[in-house]
Amino acid sequence: MRRVFITGGTGNIGARLVKDLVADGHEVMFTSRSKAAGEKLISENKLNTNKCFAVELDFNDEKSLANLKDQLKFLPDSIIHNARSLDSLKISEKGRLSQNQFQQEFFNGITFPVELNHFFIDSGSPLGDIVFISSMYGVVVPNPSLYDNFELQSPINYGVVKASQLHLVKELAVRLATKGIRANAISYGGVEGRVDDKFKERYSKLAPSGRMLTHDDLYPPVKYILNNPDLNMTGETLKVDGGWTIW
Repeated sequence: MRRVFITGGTGNIGARLVKDLVADGHEVMFTSRSKAAGEKLISENKLNTNKCFAVELDFNDEKSLANLKDQLKFLPDSIIHNARSLDSLKISEKGRLSQNQFQQEFFNGITFPVELNHFFIDSGSPLGDIVFISSMYGVVVPNPSLYDNFELQSPINYGVVKASQLHLVKELAVRLATKGIRANAISYGGVEGRVDDKFKERYSKLAPSGRMLTHDDLYPPVKYILNNPDLNMTGETLKVDGGWTIW
């Protein structure tokens, strides 16, 4: 059994990871910008309240880590960085992102996760694993033919930050090795849940596997890392994308 702290636990990917982590016997603490949303996830899915805890965490609040300290149910041995904000990805009618949006996406995906790592290390957490939930767009750039309107639907800052995460795990793997902490990333392909049938059809034609990822594809790579704590793997990216990035 691992004690897992996961950010962004109420999103499309996060919610499924939380449910599967709890079902697999792990103790889970997950974040949401809304405590009510977190409690709703636990209630609707009848998750074990002795094993699963929701905490409110707003990355942009200067007192976020101080507030987190007051909510901790345990010190984790694993951190999964999964949180994201759709606000920093909203493209203008001219196909542009503001300077603040670009910086905010970097803060959410890189800066705050590093600060969160330091927070738990300094708090004495028995960390063994740090996992970043990344994307195939950290490995390759988007294919314009996938989109109805590429310029208005594919924010440039998303892939740039995801690529930064893949390098960050290498840096962390080296810098945290002496503490016995592994750092790895999981690079997912497109996941069903927020796209229409026409998008799924285009995506399927471009993927060697012939389909998008389903929610059943999400937990197995996380399970592989957490259930093999002695595996000498660090600084790596597991690509779970149906072969998208091989051509």
